[in-house]
Amino acid sequence: MKKFIESISNVWKIEELKNRILITLGLLLVYRFGAHVTLPGIDATQLTGLAGQTKNGLGSILDMFTGGAFSKASVFALGIMPYISASIVVQLMGIAIPYLQKLQSDGESGRKKINQITRWLTIVITLVQGPTYIYNLYRTLPSSAFILGFNSFEFLFSSVVILVTGTIFAMWLGEKITDKGIGNGISLLIMVGILARLPQAFIQEFTTRVTNNNGGPMLLVVEIIIWLLVIISCVLLVMAIRKIPVQYARRTTSGDFEQDMMGGNRQWIPLKLNAAGVMPIIFAQAIMFIPAAVAGLSKSDASQSVVGAFSNMFGFWYNLVFATLIVVFTFFYTAITVPTNKMSDDLKRSGGFIPGIRPGVETSDYLDKVMSLITFPGSLFLALIAVFPAIVVSLMDVQQSWAMFFGGTSLIIMVGVAIDTIQQINSYLLNKHYDGLMKSGKNRKAVA
Repeated sequence: MKKFIESISNVWKIEELKNRILITLGLLLVYRFGAHVTLPGIDATQLTGLAGQTKNGLGSILDMFTGGAFSKASVFALGIMPYISASIVVQLMGIAIPYLQKLQSDGESGRKKINQITRWLTIVITLVQGPTYIYNLYRTLPSSAFILGFNSFEFLFSSVVILVTGTIFAMWLGEKITDKGIGNGISLLIMVGILARLPQAFIQEFTTRVTNNNGGPMLLVVEIIIWLLVIISCVLLVMAIRKIPVQYARRTTSGDFEQDMMGGNRQWIPLKLNAAGVMPIIFAQAIMFIPAAVAGLSKSDASQSVVGAFSNMFGFWYNLVFATLIVVFTFFYTAITVPTNKMSDDLKRSGGFIPGIRPGVETSDYLDKVMSLITFPGSLFLALIAVFPAIVVSLMDVQQSWAMFFGGTSLIIMVGVAIDTIQQINSYLLNKHYDGLMKSGKNRKAVA
């Protein structure tokens, strides 16, 4: 603990790192402030219907990612999710569109053009989601909640413009955090939105267990221990890698001739156990709401049973299909994001090889085989974490709002973003000859 406190104090001794952290905290504070600013023309005291809509289903997920802005009819009600959707669409389109493939291989200039395309697509998506969100307000809130009048064009136009502007501003905040602050800005905006719901969820669970005498404090302690164990499991999932040994030829000079010496430099290629990250959960989550939406168009008994089964996020059939989709999408997303052919070509050009494997096609096939072998247990582990909230609700009768932090997209995002941010802080500390946050040892003298 003493070493950790010393490491924290060392952070403030590095001027650049301190400024980056302060900028990050300031921009995150602006984002959280905007999440509580209600759209002009709406009575903030009459939002109980909207809050009730976001307790379960898709609304609860959107409200969690926006830090409660969705249920508050905030100027940031759509949050950063349109940008995430645009990024996914551009990434998937890059597989089939040659122009985007060329941009991906053009380095920094190509990356800037792809970012610009993503920004424009974000605006298009927000222009579609904005009126949809306003229409949902018309259906959910009483007519008295609209100060400018129910279904007025002035309110519709101004609200859509504000929602689009709010998303663009949130996107700008994320990019500024990435450039001037610490960590990935977009991911940090999502993480603080998720963390904003944590205190309220824990207080509700505490009240249920202790105040209402539903299990007592001992059961609450057991829940916290299980929660910490799940977090540790997520950390292991995010950081687990399979090291592929790589050997490089070393050229030495002896007299008038040169001799190639094999086994000069030994390194390794890190293949992640969960190379797809949280994307399979996001894809699967989007697919899971399609059956209920389609079945809802029919009034038959069979259709209504489908709606009931796929509307309950903590039901058996929902989570069984959900876990299966996660396994499938994990393999799919890993296949399109881990370029084993390119890795093999780069290795061959740099004079490296995997011991016992011939360079070229055999190396590519070997890497693809290893990725398939490690992706299968990784996908099962990811699916287990995704459905774990339903398990704790079923076995321990945990409040649904608190159960959402026992797994799923929210926990994977929090763990991944926290690890990435700590690693960036560590790089600053180690560059200045300080010990990192995740490494103990004696501090060394700082270099100016």
